[in-house]
Amino acid sequence: MPRYKFQVEVHPQYLPEQSDPDGGLYTFAYTITITNAGHVAAQLISRTWNVNDANGTHEKIKGLGVVGHQPLLQPGEQFEYTSGTRLRTPTGTMHGSYFCVAEDGEKFDVDIPMFVLDALSDEPGNRNLH
Repeated sequence: MPRYKFQVEVHPQYLPEQSDPDGGLYTFAYTITITNAGHVAAQLISRTWNVNDANGTHEKIKGLGVVGHQPLLQPGEQFEYTSGTRLRTPTGTMHGSYFCVAEDGEKFDVDIPMFVLDALSDEPGNRNLH
């Protein structure tokens, strides 16, 4: 097991009740579970998101923490949160990274694998696992 490793699992979901397809607005929620799979406690400090819609519009979002938190995770601990985004098209993608600092001072980045946002999916819950 590596000293510094966070695993990221993403579950996106289309929110039709908060969307306006006729007005070109599609709202999505995504629930993320972060697990410290390393040997050393580490804190999530900041995030960077790349949001892309089907028209090729790209938005980069940076900020401290996630949903107002900068969780410190001991080895084996998890942190789960739900956030959301809006697109002008019924489909798009998101990916990004977390910047973390271990309790021994080591800095590392955690990749958030690309996941699909899809308002057209017939799957219940529209789930993608990473």
